[in-house]
Amino acid sequence: MIRSLYITSKDLRTELRTKHVINSMLVFSLTVMVIFSLSLNNVLSESSVIDRVASGLLWIAFIFSGTLGITRTFASETENGCLEGLRLCPVESAAIYTGKAISCMCMMLVMEIMTLPIFVVLFNYSIPSIPLMATVILLGTAGFSVVGTLLSALTVNARTREILLPVILLPLLLPVLIPAVLATAKILAGKGFFDVATELRLMVVYNIIFFTLAHLLFDHTMEE
Repeated sequence: MIRSLYITSKDLRTELRTKHVINSMLVFSLTVMVIFSLSLNNVLSESSVIDRVASGLLWIAFIFSGTLGITRTFASETENGCLEGLRLCPVESAAIYTGKAISCMCMMLVMEIMTLPIFVVLFNYSIPSIPLMATVILLGTAGFSVVGTLLSALTVNARTREILLPVILLPLLLPVLIPAVLATAKILAGKGFFDVATELRLMVVYNIIFFTLAHLLFDHTMEE
């Protein structure tokens, strides 16, 4: 785990110097929020309409912004032979995967933390249970990072990785994205923990299964 955190630290330090990924994700997310706010301007006062669409809009911004960032997870390592150097490091492939997944998750969480207040202001919304909302976002983001990191490594050498990655990533995200959207909708409607317990269990099971599979498959992915 310590070696994984070294890789995470390296990625986050690099991102703090350049801020390319975070800025791109944040600009995309805020643009989506503003566009939807303008398009729904006539119905923002109707709480019943906003209740039905708000959770979907929020996760659209999260997932597509995250996809923009996950593309760079391994693409940045291909420059100047950094990927080959990473393979030669005396660490297990699983440690590289875990470190990359954690760094991806951290950058997504930064983007989401900055997006949520904008969502609240633009849609004139309040979040009844912030800890419960944070739990759903954390589990959904973890599921995205677990799958996205593996597929980013798989497509890193593809010429059309910017197109290929979303095509294969989004269908695999549906088992975690659907419960996340449903749970978010319930939380925004004022429901409590027991009302979203089923969705939380589904996301936890999804994360465990795909994290285990990714650990088993990542070594073969790095050899390709």
